[in-house]
Amino acid sequence: MQITLHTWEVGAHRFRSGQTQRDLRLGYVTLGNPDGEPVLVLHGTGGSGSALLSAQFGGLLFAEGGPLDASRHFIVLPDALGHGTSSKPSDGLRTGFPLYAYSDLVDLQHRLLAEALGITHCKLILGISMGGMHAWEWSIRFPDFMEYVVPLAALPAPVAGRNWMLRRLLIDSVREDPQWQDGNYAQQPESLRRALVWFYVASNGGTAALQRLAPTRLAADRWIEERLRQPIAVDANDLIYQWDSSRDYDPSADLHRIRAKVLAILSADDERCPEAPLREAIAAIHDGRMWVIPEAAGTGGHATVGSAALWIDALHELLEGRKSIQ
Repeated sequence: MQITLHTWEVGAHRFRSGQTQRDLRLGYVTLGNPDGEPVLVLHGTGGSGSALLSAQFGGLLFAEGGPLDASRHFIVLPDALGHGTSSKPSDGLRTGFPLYAYSDLVDLQHRLLAEALGITHCKLILGISMGGMHAWEWSIRFPDFMEYVVPLAALPAPVAGRNWMLRRLLIDSVREDPQWQDGNYAQQPESLRRALVWFYVASNGGTAALQRLAPTRLAADRWIEERLRQPIAVDANDLIYQWDSSRDYDPSADLHRIRAKVLAILSADDERCPEAPLREAIAAIHDGRMWVIPEAAGTGGHATVGSAALWIDALHELLEGRKSIQ
C-alpha cells in the first residue's frame, strides 16, 4: 500500500482561548484508495499519525482483509497540533505558543479534512487514548460527519481522578525544576527523564504485566535504570502543552447528540480509564456498545489497545452489523 506524508499550511487560526496564531501547519499521513471510504485515525498523547502504522496496529487494521482494508478505504492519520510534524512550542515560540485545548485540536482536524482534503463525511473515526477522546468530541460536535465512532482507552467524561492527578504531577515536576527557566531552558530539564519513567510506571503497562516483567526487586531496579539511561526524546514545553490540553475536556453532558454507531473499547486493567463510567455513558447513547478486553498474559494496562489483535474481531462485528458485542 502507498503511504504518503503531507504537510498542510493552515495559515491563521483562532483558538478557543481567543489567541490567534499565523503560519500553523499540520502534518498528516494518507494511505489506501483515494476513491475509497474515508477513515480518520487519531493518535494518543505524545504520539503521531505515522506511529499508528506499526505492525501490531495499522499493520492489522489496514491489511488486505482487515476491517479497514486500504484497498477499500482512504485512511487519514493526522499529527495533532503540538505533536509530530505539526506546529508545536519547540518550533521556536516555546511558551509563547498559543495555549490549546482538545477542542482546538478537533477544530484543526476538521479543517484539515474539509479544507485540505475536501472530505465532508467519514465512514469511521477511530482514536486511541487522547485520540479516543477526540473521537468522542467529534461524535458530539459533528454528529452527521461519521457513520461509526470507535474510541479506544478513552472515556466521554472529564479527565479526573488518577488520570488528572498524574498529569498534574507530571507537568508540575517539569515546571518546578529550576532548569526549566519558565520554558527558556538551554537544555532539556533533567527532571523530565525521571518524570517520564515515573509517569509510565504509574499510568501504563498493567500491574500484572509489570509484575511478570520484573518479578524481583533486582529486575525492577534494572528495568528502571535502563530507562533512566535512555536519552530524553521529548521537549519539555511540548510535553506540558500536550498533557495540559485535556484540562477542560468533558463531553458527558452532550452524549445524546451522538448519531453514529459507537463501539468503545477498554481493557480491564487500564490504569487511567475505569470501566464503570464508560458503562454509564454507553447506556446514554442511542446506538452504543462497549468491548472490554480481559486482563491476560498479552495485556498491558492503558497500552493494551495498541495491540489491535486483541479487539479487531469486535471491530469486524461492528462494521458487519453483528450483535454479539456488549
